[in-house]
Amino acid sequence: MQKPFTTLVSVDQLESGLKLPHWVVIDCRFSLADTSQGETHFQQSRIPGAQYAHLDKHLSSPIVKGVTGRHPLPDADTLEAQFKHWGINNDSQIVAYDDKSGATASRLWWLSRWLGHEACAVLDGGFHAWTQAGLALDTDNASKISADSRSGQFQRSTSLTTVIEKHQVLDPSLCLLDAREAARYRGEHEPIDRVAGHIPGALNAPFMENITEDGTFLSISELQQRFDPILASSKNKQLVHYCGSGVTAAHNMLAMAHAQRDPGAMYVGSFSEWVCVSDEQFPVTNLVD
Repeated sequence: MQKPFTTLVSVDQLESGLKLPHWVVIDCRFSLADTSQGETHFQQSRIPGAQYAHLDKHLSSPIVKGVTGRHPLPDADTLEAQFKHWGINNDSQIVAYDDKSGATASRLWWLSRWLGHEACAVLDGGFHAWTQAGLALDTDNASKISADSRSGQFQRSTSLTTVIEKHQVLDPSLCLLDAREAARYRGEHEPIDRVAGHIPGALNAPFMENITEDGTFLSISELQQRFDPILASSKNKQLVHYCGSGVTAAHNMLAMAHAQRDPGAMYVGSFSEWVCVSDEQFPVTNLVD
């Protein structure tokens, strides 16, 4: 039996996998600027057999103002039920894709691991790579797919990742890694959250630097060269990833896992939770001030 894919799959590997009954493809296209855009594009065309995962509705729980970040961790029971709805079983090979070089699909990859399911991978290059390869698209009405025909028997098990809570973030045994662009990390501008800057002591590794010009991931050796100095500078502390809302932090974790390095833990609430209220217990470093 073929070993499961646990980090990335190529378009060729996915094209072959679509012939297998245990492969489940999830479309994770999403835009923060227009939260209905991804689902609209999914309805228009998608990789054959794909189903849709909405970042806000399926891969997050509702926001609690003044308490949570912008994409809180979903309820485990609810997400388990959603996996069943997508037709996922415990022996399923899940493949997630988006149109942003894995920025959203990596959230599903990480959540799959959170539920204890390792056989989940992200399509390298995403929807663009699939269309550039001239491969088939499904343009039929997506609502024609019967929910009954894809009901799975998935049951979550021991988590394969570690979640760090807000009160743990400043623990000196942790090394924080911020996945946002450098200008946001430095505090030069903040387009979304109420305060600019970063959590004190955090290092910066913008997630888009995991990607080549064509939107695919760097090679394993290139990713090792990128993250090994960070691991060395962490001085054997536990590496904890965060970003704006716990989405693109998973991209760095995916890149590290693909590079055959321990991806560490995640602070899911991330910067948007850290600064959701003004409180001196949760300081911010701004390199511009």
